[in-house]
Amino acid sequence: MDGATSSQLLGFPPDARVLIVNCDDLGMHESVNVAVIDAIEEGIASSCSVMVPCPGASQALRMLRARPGVPFGIHLTLVRDADHLRWGPLSAKGTVASLLDERGELFTADRREELLARARPEEVEREFRAQIEAVADAGLTPTHLDWHCLADGGREDVFELTVTLAGEYGLAVRVWLDGGRRTARGRGLPVTDHDFLDSFALDIDGKAARYAELLRALPPGLSEWAVHPGLDDARSRAAEPGGGWRVRHGDHAFLTSARARELLAEEGIVVIDYRPLRRIWAGAGRRDAEAADMTPSDPWAR
Repeated sequence: MDGATSSQLLGFPPDARVLIVNCDDLGMHESVNVAVIDAIEEGIASSCSVMVPCPGASQALRMLRARPGVPFGIHLTLVRDADHLRWGPLSAKGTVASLLDERGELFTADRREELLARARPEEVEREFRAQIEAVADAGLTPTHLDWHCLADGGREDVFELTVTLAGEYGLAVRVWLDGGRRTARGRGLPVTDHDFLDSFALDIDGKAARYAELLRALPPGLSEWAVHPGLDDARSRAAEPGGGWRVRHGDHAFLTSARARELLAEEGIVVIDYRPLRRIWAGAGRRDAEAADMTPSDPWAR
């Protein structure tokens, strides 16, 4: 990339301040689904990522089918957020035993190191493919792959597996740890130029002011925020009794606020989604297939 930023690779001038605002966790449950779509259609969010193993996934996929203009990725899910949530794999359980706890469920987030220590690569691939194929079977075409609660997949081989799957399926990948960013940029692939923001890392109190501060300080280049909008209702509180619903409610309130739009205009920030990144990633995947003397195909032409 010869020192160019990813935003320049996407065709923006060197001083452009470019931001992806991606709503994670679509599919978790109905209140998250409603808030995510609202944050895109009525707010400043630009895209979302769907969690296929979750109980709200069927509704989420229906909502996306009804809104073909909403860009979305697949939030590859090997981890469930809490013990009371019953999220199982899409694959037959006997074929992905290394990904499951003693009750045959996905590991909870607080046991992710145990998962990463035992997960067999071929079983990770089987489950990732099942989640991607479920979206394809729903007649939908995503823009990118990312991971739930596992930064850059949590393991180098899982990261490389996901990049390989992205090449096969013609998708981009969200990459935000330093090692993965160096690898991707070395291949001429656009990834965030700056530190990645996960909205769960922000204090709940004063969040709107902090978001405003971050927009004012946004540097030139490509940045990405992973936000988590949700509603303040009984379903949200039951799903996350520990207070995670407060994070989601605060995100939704800011993303749909008039002030958020004003700040983008005042600062001249360009908000994009993963579609322009996907074009470059998919082109690289086609070139790799041709170099390997394989015929590139369009897996979404069904």
